[in-house]
Amino acid sequence: MQQRSLIRRNRLAAPAAFAATALLLAACSNAGSGPTTAPTTAATEAPPAATAEASAEPSAAAEAYEVELADSDKYGKFLTGEDGKTLYLFTPDTATTSNCNAGCIDSWPAFTLEAGETVKGGDGVTGTFGMITRADGDTQVTYAGHPLYYYGADKAAGDTNGEGLFDKWYLVGADGNAIMGTATSSGGKGNY
Repeated sequence: MQQRSLIRRNRLAAPAAFAATALLLAACSNAGSGPTTAPTTAATEAPPAATAEASAEPSAAAEAYEVELADSDKYGKFLTGEDGKTLYLFTPDTATTSNCNAGCIDSWPAFTLEAGETVKGGDGVTGTFGMITRADGDTQVTYAGHPLYYYGADKAAGDTNGEGLFDKWYLVGADGNAIMGTATSSGGKGNY
């Protein structure tokens, strides 16, 4: 008889201990998160990974770049990107392919966008912007069918040190055409 009553007490104590443990865990998991009206389960606390990623993206402030026109006595009006830096086109490119890759890209950084970033034209910039996927996987901005680049030797807004280099690199006009200034074959790295 004594053995039966011990078994019965253990059977009754197990569910009570389980319930107490569950409440303790629920209270600990909500500690410091403010008042709660009811304990929650782990299944409702942690969203699926895809939902967490999707909700993280919209909360990040996506940057909108505005391409503007600079004006110079020597070249007239040409496109500029971030921080007023001059944008160039590379004549060997096509509307869908950048031909400035390994080696070249070190001197001529591509105008790229991160996920969620956008680009638009400022006053007088009325051509069509597009995007291509580069060989390295980056998303490069195009204008009027030309992939756009910066030149590493341009240090300040409006510098035009890359104009005409190697008869392949040119400033980009508001209409999307190359501005053919004085061609040179020096000042760059390699044959780019």
